[in-house]
Amino acid sequence: MDNFVSNKQEIPIVSHLKPDGSQWTIKEKLWLGLSREEYKAQMLRNPVNWVLFIIFAVGVPIILQRYLGGLDTVTHASNDYPWGLFLGFGLFGMVPLSASGFLLGTTVEIFGRKDFVPIERLALLNGLLGYFFAVVYLEVDLGMPWRLYYPMFVSLGPAAVLFLVAWHVATYLSVQIAEVSSAYFEWVGYLKGKRFIKSIAVGLTIAGIILSTLHQGALGALFTYAPTKVHPLWLSVNFQWIHFFCSAIFAGLSMVIVSATLCKHFLTWRCDKRFLDNVDHLTIGLGKGCAYALITYLVIKMVGVAHDNEWAHLLTGWGQYFMLEMALAVVLPMLLFAYGVKHHLVGMVRFAALISVLGVVWNRLNTALICFNWQLYQEIPHWKEVWVTITIFALYFITYRFILYRLPILYQWQGEK
Repeated sequence: MDNFVSNKQEIPIVSHLKPDGSQWTIKEKLWLGLSREEYKAQMLRNPVNWVLFIIFAVGVPIILQRYLGGLDTVTHASNDYPWGLFLGFGLFGMVPLSASGFLLGTTVEIFGRKDFVPIERLALLNGLLGYFFAVVYLEVDLGMPWRLYYPMFVSLGPAAVLFLVAWHVATYLSVQIAEVSSAYFEWVGYLKGKRFIKSIAVGLTIAGIILSTLHQGALGALFTYAPTKVHPLWLSVNFQWIHFFCSAIFAGLSMVIVSATLCKHFLTWRCDKRFLDNVDHLTIGLGKGCAYALITYLVIKMVGVAHDNEWAHLLTGWGQYFMLEMALAVVLPMLLFAYGVKHHLVGMVRFAALISVLGVVWNRLNTALICFNWQLYQEIPHWKEVWVTITIFALYFITYRFILYRLPILYQWQGEK
């Protein structure tokens, strides 16, 4: 794409008007200002697309097998291990990484930190797509997506934590769609829609804070349904909700750092000067927030161990595994964040953010799968389950890239206010 940008004056598209004064059509915007042959050429030239083709060539038939033959044809799911990768990674992992939406929205709209505006939309898009594909993973696990509305409207379960999570995620998805829609309205030229969203931005942000806070904690509360199955070091009934909520704070901020870094290096042609000039400075600011959240999380985890008097478990093999997780996924990124922020080492902060993101996913897999039924046999995911998980994540990547290529997320749309 960089070759086309350097050789064609009219791209990348940043306004409704072409250099000759005529207007871009929606179709031309979708094709990024390229002809069909040029678009096909740049698509085939990108090696990432060939990897995606291979993933989908194997993954799509397996997904069809799951829906036609049942969950047991692609997973090792059982009554002993009901939650596999679809929920362990797709739901419990992607939801905390998607907390960036309400965190940056709160920072900009509520606390008035307008210096974070250049990455606000990127954070909102992270949140929207993360939650949406968490629902996709959930539907692949549950099956029968056409009955999605049933437990929410027909067979109600208001006393169930999962009922609470379902309604919060559905409502928060609606809030995030509204927040990101302002970029879409700019892109299509619907100024009334953009101004309306801007007029209710504070209300949307407050709704996002309430809903996200509740369901991040409620995801942790789900594990209190099985207090004897999850290993005591990964389950503290009285503190589980705040463990999940607090970890979502540094997970969401770290995910913004990682995604912004990838955009800076691989989507430079789609970033404007405002984004590129501010991303390093903002990375330091986000890293400071991550450091505070990590030390808070570490203290609360230790309080949970002390409150439940689980010190003896630390002397076992599981205890060593727990301390390994704490050391690599919490203490190490916390120290890297603190040192990197103090000395303005952007590269170190970005490395810490990557460790933090992987650490949160590791923690969720430990809680939902690896340390679940720890006194029984250890469940090893079926290779088809792994491939389906990768396939859906590849679809998430394609959707993410499709939007970043077109909508004003990394750049400002020109000629409109």
